[in-house]
Amino acid sequence: MANKSYKDKQKRFAPKLKIKKGDRVVVIAGADRDLSRPREVLEVLVAENRAVVEGVNIRKKHQRATETDQGGIVEKAASIHLSNLMLLTADDQPTRVGRKADDNGKLVRYGKRDGNIIK
Repeated sequence: MANKSYKDKQKRFAPKLKIKKGDRVVVIAGADRDLSRPREVLEVLVAENRAVVEGVNIRKKHQRATETDQGGIVEKAASIHLSNLMLLTADDQPTRVGRKADDNGKLVRYGKRDGNIIK
């Protein structure tokens, strides 16, 4: 039996996250807390349990000028911990997320507030 590489083990034991790229979420804790404003997840950092969300945790980077680019202050979205986010249902209600098997036996996400499957 061949030894599995580090990348294979990392994929096998990666946590099953409840929030994915493209989900609509609200920020429930932190400086950008706003339960009335839905936002979209741009990127999920699985190894760090963090996500980049549009318009949240904006940082200013002082960029030095190069031969091709002009310098200046660039705004960039930094990541936020997944525990500070809550997924929205189709009717914009915040909900916790569970996992259950569908008719084919495949695990799917569902909203615990209403029991509907989340695509």
